[in-house]
Amino acid sequence: MASVDNAGSNVSGRLRSGDLLHAGLAVALLLGVWTVGGLEVSTGKVSSIEAMNGSTVLLPCTYSSCIGIKNLYFNWRYNDNGTLMKLCEAEIPMEGVEPRVFVFHERVEFVGSSKSNNISILLWNITFEDQGEYICFARNPKEKNRNHSAVFTLIVVDQMKEVDNTLTVIIVSVLGGVIGLVIIVMVIKALVVHFLLKDDEKNKECLVSSSGNDNTENGLSGAKADNKGTPKA
Repeated sequence: MASVDNAGSNVSGRLRSGDLLHAGLAVALLLGVWTVGGLEVSTGKVSSIEAMNGSTVLLPCTYSSCIGIKNLYFNWRYNDNGTLMKLCEAEIPMEGVEPRVFVFHERVEFVGSSKSNNISILLWNITFEDQGEYICFARNPKEKNRNHSAVFTLIVVDQMKEVDNTLTVIIVSVLGGVIGLVIIVMVIKALVVHFLLKDDEKNKECLVSSSGNDNTENGLSGAKADNKGTPKA
C-alpha cells in the first residue's frame, strides 16, 4: 500500500509540475503579446532641436499600437528643474475620434489628430526659460494601463549657428570644373570627327573626278573618239 501511495503522490506531483509549467508558459506568452503589440510613443528620429529665441517650435509626438486603443490618455509635461509642469492633457475614446484637449499653458497649442496617431503640440514665442525637456506621456487601458513616454529636448539660442560651407563649395567647384572639362573635350572631339569626315568625302570626290578624266583622255569612254573617220590615203 505504501508503494501505491508513493506512486500516486509522484504522479500527482508530476501533474502539478506540468500544470505550473503550462501556466508559466501561458503567462510568458501573454507578456510577450503585450510587449510586442503594446503602445509605443515616439518623438521621431530627432529627439532634440535648436530654436531661436522668440520663434515658434513644433514638439512632435506620435503613438502606435497593434492591439488598438480605447480611452487612451496622454499629456505633455515640462521638466522644470525636476518639477513636472503639465502643459496639456486629453483622452482619446477610440481610434479616429478627435479628443477634447485641455491646455494649461497660454503659449501651447495642440496640433495633433487621432486620425494620424499624432499628439504633437506647438510652443509659441519661446524664451530662454522654455529650454529643457518636454515629456510626451501616454497610457492605454487596453494593455492594463502601462505607462509610456518619450522625451524631446528644446535648446533655445540667441542666433542660429552659421554652417561652414567652405568644404562644400570646394567640392562643388571641383566637380563643376571636371564636368565642364569633360564637356569641352567631348565638343572638341565631335568637331574633329566632323572635319575628318568632311576631308574624307573631299578626297573621295577628287579620286572619282581624277579617274574620269584619265579615262576620257585615253579614249576609253569618249563617243567622239569612236566616230572619227578612217583617214584617206
